[in-house]
Amino acid sequence: MMMGYFYFLSNSTRTLLYAGATQNLKERLLLHEKGKASVFTKKYHLKYLVYYEVFASKSEAFVREKQIKNWRKEWKWNLIKETNPDLIDLKSEIS
Repeated sequence: MMMGYFYFLSNSTRTLLYAGATQNLKERLLLHEKGKASVFTKKYHLKYLVYYEVFASKSEAFVREKQIKNWRKEWKWNLIKETNPDLIDLKSEIS
């Protein structure tokens, strides 16, 4: 079984969030960087990885994405700031 990832991207001013799930985070981040992954992320320049979770399967990651998409914005930011209080770009952590 392939692993899965749930992640949040933000813009350079850290004012917008995009929640996503994928089985290959490194490849998906490259697509976001090139503007080929999502119309929303391309339009608002959301390409900074501020949070991610690793799951044993892609289906678990997609369940997490659906769960968190129903959360209030404040809850999402609180989750992110628990592990990334300075909202730095975490792309370098992805091997």
